[in-house]
Amino acid sequence: MAGLATSLGAGAATNSLAQMPGMDVLFLFGSNPTEAHPIVSLYLKEAISNGAKLIVSDPRKTWMAERADVWMNLKPGSNIALLNGLINVIIENGWENKEFIAKRTEDFDELKAKVAEYDLDRVEKLTGVAREKIIEAARTYAHADKAMIVYGLGVTEHRTGTENAMAIANLALVCGQIGRPSTGIMALRGQNNVQGASDLGPLPATLPGYQSVTDEKVRDKFEKAWGRKIKKEPGLKSVEMLDECVRGKFKGIFILGEDPAQTDPDLTHVRKALESVEFLVVQDIFHTETTRFADVILPGASFAEKDGTFTNGERRIQRVRKAIPPLAGMAEWEVLCKLSTLMGYPLSYADPAAIMDEIASLVPIYGGISYDRLEKRGIQWPCPTKDHPGTTTLYTDLFARANGLAAFMALDHIGSGEVADEQYPLVLITGRIREHYNNGSMTRRSHGIAQIVPAERVEISPQDAEALGIQDRNWVTVSSRRGAVKVRAKVTNRSQQGNVFMTFHHEDALTNVLTSGFRDPISGTPEYKSCAVRIDKVVEAATA
Repeated sequence: MAGLATSLGAGAATNSLAQMPGMDVLFLFGSNPTEAHPIVSLYLKEAISNGAKLIVSDPRKTWMAERADVWMNLKPGSNIALLNGLINVIIENGWENKEFIAKRTEDFDELKAKVAEYDLDRVEKLTGVAREKIIEAARTYAHADKAMIVYGLGVTEHRTGTENAMAIANLALVCGQIGRPSTGIMALRGQNNVQGASDLGPLPATLPGYQSVTDEKVRDKFEKAWGRKIKKEPGLKSVEMLDECVRGKFKGIFILGEDPAQTDPDLTHVRKALESVEFLVVQDIFHTETTRFADVILPGASFAEKDGTFTNGERRIQRVRKAIPPLAGMAEWEVLCKLSTLMGYPLSYADPAAIMDEIASLVPIYGGISYDRLEKRGIQWPCPTKDHPGTTTLYTDLFARANGLAAFMALDHIGSGEVADEQYPLVLITGRIREHYNNGSMTRRSHGIAQIVPAERVEISPQDAEALGIQDRNWVTVSSRRGAVKVRAKVTNRSQQGNVFMTFHHEDALTNVLTSGFRDPISGTPEYKSCAVRIDKVVEAATA
């Protein structure tokens, strides 16, 4: 969000899912949609069936990578080097869209000078990707009539995640592949309604609608509506709040529908934070690793008990209607209103429709949204007025930055915060599989799913497994500088030599005990996608 907003003006997907089948080239970067976003993958598969060329940039041989016209199997943490290399090849060969660059962008000379430092020799060494693949990918993307870059957490969950997103924007802008149907950048969000939640105020530097808290006019508008003064200083990111707990600066935290004790990185630090805070309230639909630390647990409501809206990854605001009343007797918004009132700020709404009316009055991109309009069909923001149809494609005329131009960002390769060495010779990549969802608190309760994938396994390449004397299904210990977990091995060609892969779905094998504390300094996003580990075969005692 921070990266695309800096480059283009808004941190959101530029197009609609329905436009995906019309693209000529799909550039899939750091995403495994057949498992992590299976519904989106149906649109992508349709595009491929229609003849779209497929470029995949991913360290793992995913379902899409196996079927790619070009698979760039880059080293974890080398995204910027690869993107700079692609852009350099495009400029050196004169494949850039000169007219688009001249009319709709700024700072191209700075980008051109920077990417010139990334010749094919250097990029091949930094990324491990053969030069022939880089040239072919650059040629295919640059010459497409309609190309889309679809990226996921493999781009953002690095300490350079924000800059990675900027580098993707650079590539799209150099080729003019943005601002038209079936042509743009689709950032796949990690969970349902991540886009909607982000839209409405939890980011530490913005009020609802990405309106800066440092803007006096913005603060004045919200102060008049809410009847309270608003601090002009940005707040803390969630990981920074946990840091403050450890320091003794935070007295209490209210966690709603989140399980940091399983899904945050460097769990030893997280658990110390949750133990340190004086008062912890957790509201959720099931017990989780985090509820173990709670002083008070409040019952949450599942999707089937909610009345409101979800905003999906294509910016589509959609009505959600409850199938049953909340089992706990109160909707979550009612709980929040009651807590607020008890704590001294009276908060009351007749129903969720009234909350949306307030949002529309304060958030320009939601200005034309009401429950009446959403009854039959969702609407994509920006939708500023009641007669506006919504926006299927962003940036058709102007970018959302102040001067209407997109900005090129000159970026350098930095690499991962932690790299493999003699003591920890393998790189751990974390991610998801199709059968389980996030912390597994819901999917592990499904008997059928639990039968298919009952436990965590570490995916390891045949070459690494042979060198370590490990066979498929052997018990192993995966260790990092922060801790260790015991799991079974899965020997597979999906992992390249030097890389291993684990999910974080299982509470009896807490993968995030291993992951590091490195974060993106801009967004605070943890570096889930790269940390150094070692694997040791567990020698089981002989039985009599």
